[in-house]
Amino acid sequence: MSIKKYKKHEDISYTLGITLTIELLKYKKEAVNRVFYHSKFERSDSFFEVEKLCKKNNVNFELNDKAFNILSDKENCFVIGEFKKYHNPLDENVPHIVLVNPANAGNLGTIIRSAIGFNINNIVIIKEGVDIFDPKVIRASMGSIFHLNYEYFDSFSHYLTKYQDHQLYLFMLKGSSSLINIRFKDKFALVFGNEATGLPDEFLKYGQGVKIDHSKIIDSLNLPIAVSIALYEATKEKFLL
Repeated sequence: MSIKKYKKHEDISYTLGITLTIELLKYKKEAVNRVFYHSKFERSDSFFEVEKLCKKNNVNFELNDKAFNILSDKENCFVIGEFKKYHNPLDENVPHIVLVNPANAGNLGTIIRSAIGFNINNIVIIKEGVDIFDPKVIRASMGSIFHLNYEYFDSFSHYLTKYQDHQLYLFMLKGSSSLINIRFKDKFALVFGNEATGLPDEFLKYGQGVKIDHSKIIDSLNLPIAVSIALYEATKEKFLL
């Protein structure tokens, strides 16, 4: 089987690194094709853990320096997992995060990591949006992507048609309600625009506009930070001891 640089339209993706590959082998073992390791990969506990997981899951664990020349531009990458892309459908009975046209792979990965950290593991992407299986997304998620349910929609209205029971909270600078005053329903959707433009004003017709109060020294928060703050507020009562 040949090795090619990642392409969005193909059905294969990669985990570039030890931690990511271990997460893949633990939580999405059925999707793994093979695992490559570099000749400079020291025979440490990490090496033996990857080797053990590969044997347990009947996955090929092969020495292949060429794969790293093709797939990774990081000098400290010594393990690569190759896996088949898969679809984990959304759970309709739990909260969702809805991202409208997200454009940055690193941001999406960071958002996924935060979402999983707050036990919100259902993310919607409204097209056009970054490819969720881009290795940059996987790397920024630190492997938490393998706990995620996701779904793409051609438009926000298509999402609403399928999941009309979710209470919408639309995060935008023109929101009339401050986040600190919101009392979240059990089944909700936190909706965010993309990094450059946020949500257009027309989204106010869909539900409650919410703003995150901050000092006037800055004009806005970046997307991953805004999502993380909203996630904390929406879930904090579940983490109380």
